[in-house]
Amino acid sequence: MPIQLLPSALVDQIAAGEVVERPASLVKELVENSLDAGASRIDIDIENGGLALVRIVDDGCGISAAELPLAVQRHATSKIASLEDLAAIRSLGFRGEALPSIGSVARLRIASRSSGASAGAQLLVEAGEVGSVIPAAQPQGTQVEVRDLFHNVPARRKFMRAESTELGHIARLVERFALARFDVGFRLRHHTRVLLDAPRASTPAQQRARIASIMGASFIDAAVPFDRQSGPVRVWGWLGQPEAARASSDQQFAYVNGRAVRDRLLANAVRIGYRDVLYHGRQPAYLLYLELDPQSVDVNAHPQKLEVRFRDSRQVHDFIVRVVHEALGVAAGVAAPTARPDALGVSEPTSQSLAFGAPAAEWQPALDWTALSAAAAAPVVMDELAPPALTDGVLGTAIAQLHGVYIVAQSAAGLVLVDAHAAHERVLYERMKREFGAEPAIQRLLEPQVAEVPLHQTEAFETLQQEFAAAGFEIDVLAPGRLAIRSVPALLAGSDAAALVREVLEELQQDRGAHHLEAAAHRLLGNMACKAAIKANRRLSLVEMNTLLRDMEATERAGQCNHGRPTWTLLTLAQLDQLFLRGR
Repeated sequence: MPIQLLPSALVDQIAAGEVVERPASLVKELVENSLDAGASRIDIDIENGGLALVRIVDDGCGISAAELPLAVQRHATSKIASLEDLAAIRSLGFRGEALPSIGSVARLRIASRSSGASAGAQLLVEAGEVGSVIPAAQPQGTQVEVRDLFHNVPARRKFMRAESTELGHIARLVERFALARFDVGFRLRHHTRVLLDAPRASTPAQQRARIASIMGASFIDAAVPFDRQSGPVRVWGWLGQPEAARASSDQQFAYVNGRAVRDRLLANAVRIGYRDVLYHGRQPAYLLYLELDPQSVDVNAHPQKLEVRFRDSRQVHDFIVRVVHEALGVAAGVAAPTARPDALGVSEPTSQSLAFGAPAAEWQPALDWTALSAAAAAPVVMDELAPPALTDGVLGTAIAQLHGVYIVAQSAAGLVLVDAHAAHERVLYERMKREFGAEPAIQRLLEPQVAEVPLHQTEAFETLQQEFAAAGFEIDVLAPGRLAIRSVPALLAGSDAAALVREVLEELQQDRGAHHLEAAAHRLLGNMACKAAIKANRRLSLVEMNTLLRDMEATERAGQCNHGRPTWTLLTLAQLDQLFLRGR
């Protein structure tokens, strides 16, 4: 076949393959046009999952009758005019491909009335054929109707999913828009059924109500708000509590300059920020808004503009890691009991002030937990003396140990239950982080332990060898796939060091792209703390239990262990009265 120019209609249909993947794709393009036009209200009507009809109505600035034919031409746009504009895009759309692509695979009708115009006008496009502009009754703004999507491209239509599936994609997309722009009202209807009605949210209470309608009241009621700025970069939003983490990432929303993105760099940064409080394999819920100079981000990196590139990706990544980590600190971790007593049929505490936690620099261990952990194999007899007087600490005074696992304490507020292993794990971990690299106590092994690892993990270990050394390990590579462990941290004396090294290397493989070694080092320390923490059935004296309670009160993030599990809960006196029907 000789080289030839393709017909313009075929060119448009080829472009439509990238721009209009499914009904949700054209909803995205049209809603972005409405937002760029300054709309304050956008109504979206859908029929048959978007295949029969997609109608978008807005109250934006509109399109003049003279510009309607130009609006459906390829690469015609009002949003950029030069290469300099392309390098600093402030609008959501800019390529000028959406309307001609949609018109090539559907029946397209555009009716619009621009600001100041005495009357509206409309234009029809069908299978790429552009009709004439005719008058139309139209209020200020634009109405775009797309009917019979892919009616002239049956091969594409065969790839569409069930109506409910396509509708689900559209609903999810509109939810993302609603969370991106609180200043715009959105309504989504499928036939006559309203799926989403989100009025403009100008106050914080209205914004929280919108978030609750999309992400659930449980998310926003417990979420941690944050707002940080570093030079021209600002990041703000809400972080879900670690104990409410989910099995999937369906409640992770990230925006860059108002644009919804699915960016791996941002997702990885948030995940690392949660690393100290999130259970392995769980996904946090969050709303994250990143604002920066448009010249610092390239939004022209993906056909559907779902991914972006940052000029200084390392700086952005580190900033978000730091912000998330700090936001999930004391205020998020231990401001309230982290395990809920709902299962007992009583309401949660509301009136007591439960915040505690000292800055890291002020932390001093009340007991030598290294010695305690090393002596874990030796039984300790419980104190026979009466418990000491009630302390002013939030966690109160220990009075007993339950089933070798839980500490029972009496506080001014009521009854406190503490998971000793989880709490001790957090205390040890925060201590290890502060002492990391400062020549920790080590135990030299009489005979090296050999860890058999997959070949690819040998290379991974070599990049992390200095982190292992700073934590107290002396490890050499004997051969590809074989590591010789010659010394271990004193906290891990007597443990299966080979198994621990294999486990850590395996988990670190899942953090590829974490970029900095601090993340790997903290993962290593977290595993060490878990191994060294008090084990179940380790009998503790009252002195030891009270020491742990005081250390918790002075430790950051003491509300969760390193894996995100809760460490304590409280039953207030009012809840105890409710349980036993006192006062009735």
